[in-house]
Amino acid sequence: MANKTQPHDLNPRDFLATVEPARRREDGMVLLDLFQRVTGYQPTMWGPSIIGYGRYHYRYQSGREGDFLATGFSPRKANLSIYIMPGYQDYAEILGRLGKHKLGKSCLYVNKLADIDLEVLAELIRSGLQDLDRIWPVQPA
Repeated sequence: MANKTQPHDLNPRDFLATVEPARRREDGMVLLDLFQRVTGYQPTMWGPSIIGYGRYHYRYQSGREGDFLATGFSPRKANLSIYIMPGYQDYAEILGRLGKHKLGKSCLYVNKLADIDLEVLAELIRSGLQDLDRIWPVQPA
């Protein structure tokens, strides 16, 4: 069974231009450039609203396998969802310096970028990508 979230050709800047409210759109543009600077990868749309950087191929013991974005974000209505795989179990020290956020399984939720330290976020992206690459090699999208 393939992942529902697949890459496609929509330009991420074009997608961000449609995001409302304006503050979410502006924060998305900042993240677009930050992720590209930190990862060195070009942004790719995954599904209708996720901007991803890099990809990896996974194969679980169950036999399920597929490809997924290595890291990225989505400017959702409720918050900015930041995807840093493989999760946050080892990032307590960095997260303690980040600023106001909430955690999901492998997702970080931020209301607005003004609530966090962007250089700490850059450190978190870098660490998450390195940790993921040790498990499943990360490649450009």
